[in-house]
Amino acid sequence: QVQLVESGGGLVQAGGSLRLSCAASGRTFSYYVMGWFRQAPGKEREFVAGISRFGGSTSYADSVKGRFTISRDNAKNTVYLQMNSLKPEDTAVYYCAATAATSSTYVATSGERFDSWGQGTHVTVSS
Repeated sequence: QVQLVESGGGLVQAGGSLRLSCAASGRTFSYYVMGWFRQAPGKEREFVAGISRFGGSTSYADSVKGRFTISRDNAKNTVYLQMNSLKPEDTAVYYCAATAATSSTYVATSGERFDSWGQGTHVTVSS
């Protein structure tokens, strides 16, 4: 498994932007499909965005399409989530997750597909 540490969360006003980072260690980063999930208070964890091993394929939840962008830098063992036009309903704990894959185009979107998780970073969007 790979170890994951998220950073970049915080408090931002509606309409603002944040960039989350997730640093990986322990295994060769390019072996892993990466994803971002979030969990709001009282709600179930939900998929936000996913990216293939080399970044050629991505997937987004409908609720964030056009506002969030997932990217990765395999040389830095880091995956990013750029969040623009933030809304109060984006308030949640954001988690990054990893799963090893052989395909270079595969993007996982279900939490059950991932076997390594970070500790989460809080994002609060005020209205």
